[in-house]
Amino acid sequence: MRIARWVDGADVGEGFVVGHDVVPFPDGLRVAEVLAQGLDAAHALFARREDARSRPLAEVRLLAPLVPASIRDFVAFEEHVEGVSASVDGKSEVVPEWYEAPTFYFTNPHTVRATGEVVPIPETQRLDVELELAVVIGAVPGSDGENLDATAAASHVFGYTVMNDWSARDLQSREMKVRLGPAKGKDFGMTLGPWIVTADELAPFVDAEGFLAVRAELFVNGELIGEDLVSNMGWPFPELVAYAARNSIVVPGDVLGSGTVGNGGCLGELWGRRGRLDPPPLEPGDEVRLVIEGVGEVVNVVGERVAAPSVLPARQRPRSRTRSSL
Repeated sequence: MRIARWVDGADVGEGFVVGHDVVPFPDGLRVAEVLAQGLDAAHALFARREDARSRPLAEVRLLAPLVPASIRDFVAFEEHVEGVSASVDGKSEVVPEWYEAPTFYFTNPHTVRATGEVVPIPETQRLDVELELAVVIGAVPGSDGENLDATAAASHVFGYTVMNDWSARDLQSREMKVRLGPAKGKDFGMTLGPWIVTADELAPFVDAEGFLAVRAELFVNGELIGEDLVSNMGWPFPELVAYAARNSIVVPGDVLGSGTVGNGGCLGELWGRRGRLDPPPLEPGDEVRLVIEGVGEVVNVVGERVAAPSVLPARQRPRSRTRSSL
């Protein structure tokens, strides 16, 4: 099944994509409610769909397929770490700690973009794209999503969607020197889409070790920049979900990105390997297309730079321990 959200005139629709049509959920349900019921309930809902209410997909505008409860983004591809560390940190390496456990950061669920949108950008000179596959969490009867092992975590994988974690590498490089991770270098935009493909649809691509062997491709202005198999990630998706839930919780509507695939899944990896800005950073007007086998593609055009208020530097304080008279 494919699950989507769309705009049809002044109306927002949520439901299934069936062939070349969109079909609203029965009972006026929303994607968030379907995720909260779980995958088995979604299949039952699909069987009840009313095809007579369908609209041609070509006549609607797709939205992001869900409003995420949260977004965690992992860094699960060794090859990506090797290359991008040189362009962001100035040294190509995979630190030993990377191998010990999957690492992620939380990003902004309020700047999610849909396929087809023009994406405005901050004042950056090193705009980059990140080709990723993301899992969408759904409910499982009897599970609260807390402290899951990998087997239990697998049942919480409702489906998959394409992710583009837009990145301003110059902003990211500065802030990561403070040892807290990416923030303003990342939180201005995240594309998800074009829809959610349910986990059962991709089951034939799962290899003997539990990795999802689907092909991922990145195109900039029609040129193939990078290609990889998602099965090259260091941990299969259920282990990423389990780690997210470790001494914590995952809930329906959470999105967990794989991290950028290797072999040119982002420009930054290639900059680090080649020692120069080749291909050049993205600029307004560039078209970025991400394609993942079995899931679909998202296409965005880079928008104009958006000026923001100036940032004041830190004031060095006297470190007094008692308050003087005011």
